[in-house]
Amino acid sequence: MSETVYNRIALLRAERGVTRRQLADALGVHYQTIGYLERGEYSPSLYLALRIADHFEVPVEVIFSTTPFPRIGERTA
Repeated sequence: MSETVYNRIALLRAERGVTRRQLADALGVHYQTIGYLERGEYSPSLYLALRIADHFEVPVEVIFSTTPFPRIGERTA
């Protein structure tokens, strides 16, 4: 069983014009942590995941998943 946590942090940042450093500053983490999260090299704690969702004002499951998100433009059945 894979313990990979997929995320849409980069997508949300791009949509909202937020840099890694700006997001990191808002969350009180190092900017490299945001990069590690986006690349899937680091899985967030539950607390950090909830804070990221709160920052973007979306439910946590919009940002994080245990299964890959469909690619943009990909149709789902």
